Amino acid sequence: MLWNVYLSGEIHTDWRQKIKDGCAVHNLAVTFTSAVTDHEASDAAGDLLGAEENNFWRDHKSAKVNAIRIKTLVENCDIAVVRFGDKYKQWNAAFDAGYCAALGTPYITLHDEEIIHPLKEVDAAAMAWATTPEQVVEILKYVITKE
Repeated sequence: MLWNVYLSGEIHTDWRQKIKDGCAVHNLAVTFTSAVTDHEASDAAGDLLGAEENNFWRDHKSAKVNAIRIKTLVENCDIAVVRFGDKYKQWNAAFDAGYCAALGTPYITLHDEEIIHPLKEVDAAAMAWATTPEQVVEILKYVITKE
């Protein structure tokens, strides 16, 4: 089986690449998908439909265009990894986790101990909480290769 893993959340560090590299080292049968991680491109997705003077409507249109990709990828993944960083509030990641929970799609949260409290409900619905990309790789290795 080829596992489809959706990587959601924080875009300012290399956590995605660490997970991809770790899975490659173990030759795991996995493919990765993600939202658009280029911040400027994501913010401008709605501009394809015409310029907006009001930032609310620009963001609204961009969110809808981005949601086409995100909704499709989340609905088709076998498992999601949802990363919460410490620098920015990742409301989108919390939304993705909630969507996974509603769909019954297993997900792993990835975040530091400092934000356990604000993520208690998100973590409660997760199948696992990891603090490092390496722990995520070990979970994926176990789930994919153990019989």
